[in-house]
Amino acid sequence: MGTLSIWHWLIVIVLAMLLFGGRGKLSGLMGDAAKGIKAFREGLKGEDETKGPTDGTSSLPRTDAEKDELKR
Repeated sequence: MGTLSIWHWLIVIVLAMLLFGGRGKLSGLMGDAAKGIKAFREGLKGEDETKGPTDGTSSLPRTDAEKDELKR
């Protein structure tokens, strides 16, 4: 009872092949999860680029007083 028989090993090997094999369901799920994470990161990058100027200038509209100061 202390050792595993050949049938135990065959069952373990078949299960491992189904889960981690080339076309297994788990490997497909992991691939989909990786694609989702990559798309999420790219979405975050795109969001940063479209926010507006980042060189210290404000993207808010200027008041009349600020416009007058810039004219001087």
